[in-house]
Parts: sequence; structure tokens; C-alpha cells
Amino acid sequence: MVAHVPMKANGTKVLKGPERVATLLFAMGKPAASRILKHFSEEEIRLVTKSAAQLGPVSPTQIEQLVEEFASNFSDGADLVGGAAHIEKLLTGILSPEQIANIMSEVVGSANKSIWERISTVSESAIASYLMKEHPQTAALILSKVKPSCAAKVMTQLPQPLRNNLMRRMLSMKPIVDETMKNIEKTLHEDFMANFSKNAGSDTHAKIADIINKMERDHMEDVLSSLSSVRPKSAEILRGLLFTFDDIVKLTPRDRTTLFDQVPPDRVVLALKGTNDEFRKVVLSALSSRVRRMIEHELNSKEPSAHRDIAEARRTITDLALEMAGRGEIVINSETEDEAYF
Repeated sequence: MVAHVPMKANGTKVLKGPERVATLLFAMGKPAASRILKHFSEEEIRLVTKSAAQLGPVSPTQIEQLVEEFASNFSDGADLVGGAAHIEKLLTGILSPEQIANIMSEVVGSANKSIWERISTVSESAIASYLMKEHPQTAALILSKVKPSCAAKVMTQLPQPLRNNLMRRMLSMKPIVDETMKNIEKTLHEDFMANFSKNAGSDTHAKIADIINKMERDHMEDVLSSLSSVRPKSAEILRGLLFTFDDIVKLTPRDRTTLFDQVPPDRVVLALKGTNDEFRKVVLSALSSRVRRMIEHELNSKEPSAHRDIAEARRTITDLALEMAGRGEIVINSETEDEAYF
């Protein structure tokens, strides 16, 4: 039985999707066709190859029309707007309906990767900071939708009363209608994820601040002065993130005590050499009576020390302070300055 071949009124063969692809590849020639075929899947190559083998003669007029149509569609910006519908239309006639359905389910799933999955990739501290500014019911909803592992980590970052409150709300949460959920997801994308992208630069500032913190004071000021002339806003942000030995007086008394409990007395002696009486008084007040008397005795001896050793001792203390702040053991920022002098 001979298969029926669709024909146009003028007697030319009607070219379907795979046949059209095969015709264009033949028209391109081997070098160009080979480069394009590298982007085809094995199944697509198999389908096009089969169509090419059964193609038969194609008139020059058909080839010219096909190339013209391809060129016209390719150059038409209106038809180049990406989207699932355009992809599906492109595949129609090239792949079977079942293959298209399988591919489209994967493509659409990837393109519509839920906001909850994306939020789950954000650091728990950033999510916690965001949730603490939101209404508890909104915070509970977000935690109920993100990955459980993410929610568990975020919970550890929240104050206990809020944590317990959110857990109770999550247990009693009722289903939300699709339209409302879509609006919530849209708001989250615009508010949380967009702001997170903008704030990603803050990680860069933090890294740069960490580098500058380890520089000599003169070099530090030189870098900041240079930045101020070209990127004043960044320089301002960096100054707020820096912590030098002089900033120790801005710590709360409790945080100063916590810090110097971890510093050997000989390091404190070296670090305090060359400082003024007021600064020494603030630091010594954070020490126990016995350690304070011992350090005062060493300082009064006026034994000289190399500038390099003094700078190294101070840097050791500031590095320790930054590490402890990173672990949440102390707080180092300008907002605590007033608290230190209550």
C-alpha cells in the first residue's frame, strides 16, 4: 500500500515540519548544517534524518519560498518574543504531540520555578531579617511554603517568642485561594527577591571592608579617600562596616569584657602602648582587677616596643572582634555607641 503524499494545487509536495527542517539543512550545506545539528537532541536528529531520507525532490521554487519564509520569521521581532507558547508552536510538526507535552512540562516547570524554591536558596539570616519586619501571619505563610530544611534554619535565627508564635500560626493555617496566592507570590518576588538582588552588593562591601580592616591605618585612610572621590556612596557604606582598634571604645561594656576575656594580657599591653589615658581607661575597665593591675604595671614600666609588634597586637584584637561579631558573640556597629556610655 502506497502512502498518500499531500500535494498542493500546483502539484508540488506539501512539506511538513521535519521535512521543512531537512530541506533547510540541505540548502545550508554541510558546514552550516553540521553546526546547527550539534544543538539537536538525538531524537530530533533521528526524526529529521528519517524525513530527509524520505524527502524526495524539492523544487527550487519551494526551497526559495521556504528560505524566504524562514528569513522573514527570523527577522520579525514580534515573533521573537520568548515564551512557552512560542516554543510549543516551534516544536509542532517536528516532534510528536507526546514528545512536545513531555518537553513543555519540563520547560514550563523550569521557567516557572516557584518563588518558594528561590527563597529557599537565600541565606537564613537574610530571610529571618525580612520576616521580622513582616506581619506574623505573612511570615508564617512564607515559612510554611519554603523547603522544610530552610524553614528550620530560619527558625533558629528568630527570637523565641516570635518563633513560637509563627509555629502556632503555621499549625492553624487555612488553605489560600489560587488568585490570592498568586498575588502573594508576585509581591514576594517584587519585594523580597528584588531587594535581595539589590542587597547582594552588600556582600561585596562586606568582603571589601574585611580586606580594608586588615590594612595599616594610613593605607586604610588612603583607600577610603580615593574611593570617596569616585564612589562616595560605596565609601560611606564601607566606613560603616569598618572596625579599627580605636572603635573598641564604641563597644558596650559587656561586649568589651567578652572580647578582652579572649585576649592574652601581653597582647593587651602591646596594643595599649602609645594610646591616650582616656582610651586606656575604657579598655582597662573591661578587665578583671588582677589583670588590670598587672597590665598597668607593665605599661608604667615604659619598656619600649617595636611599632610593628604594637600594630600586630592591635590587629590581632580587631580581627578577633570581627570574628566574634560574625559568630554573634558581640555586636560591632555605630548604633551601639551611645549604649556604651550609659
